[in-house]
Amino acid sequence: MQHRSVNDVMTREVVTARPGTPFKEIAALFHRNDITAIPVLDDQDRPLGVVSEADLIRKAAVLPDPEGHYPGRWLDAADRARAEAETAGGLMTSPAVTARAGWTVAEAARAMDKHRVKRLAVVDEAGRLVGIVSRRDLLQVFLRHDAAVREEIAHDILDRTLGLAPDAVRVTVTDGVVALTGRLPRRSLIPVAERLCRAVDGVVAVHRTLDWTEDDTDPRLEHPRAYRAAT
Repeated sequence: MQHRSVNDVMTREVVTARPGTPFKEIAALFHRNDITAIPVLDDQDRPLGVVSEADLIRKAAVLPDPEGHYPGRWLDAADRARAEAETAGGLMTSPAVTARAGWTVAEAARAMDKHRVKRLAVVDEAGRLVGIVSRRDLLQVFLRHDAAVREEIAHDILDRTLGLAPDAVRVTVTDGVVALTGRLPRRSLIPVAERLCRAVDGVVAVHRTLDWTEDDTDPRLEHPRAYRAAT
């Protein structure tokens, strides 16, 4: 099975900032490049943090209204310091959450979910920036054609991995939803087949209607003498 990696979907030409990049220059970079966040790099091109639109809008949120009233929600000391910052070093969220180019899409998605971020800075072995990957980039795997998903399941999983006869299981894929129908030689293969199918790039869900010839999950088959003695 071939899985798309971060290297396949990441953006390589990355707009970046340095800790001393001014607030207004960051806002201009967002506007000119139609982006919503940029990594902040040190002098070795290693990510220190990320500045997003949310970090910039915090400054507007703490400004007084035209009548001179301050906002009702008071920020804690750390957020207020970031709201009052003038350069990327003070505005950024740090440390930067990073990924490696060789990670699978699933690994990158888990990192985003765990850290509750929308993008990951991609770094090499020395920690230097080589790209950036966003949620939208990771979702590209779900644009894969149903026919390609079906071919991979039928050929790589059912045939090559599980060694099933060509007519043992019927596979259909509709909008990324896989349906498996047929009979497997052993009951224990059913969860294995389902797990392998779920891991295929582009699969949204797996529905199965599978029967089996031998129930090798029955504990009586493992210790037949002990079972007979107990009964």
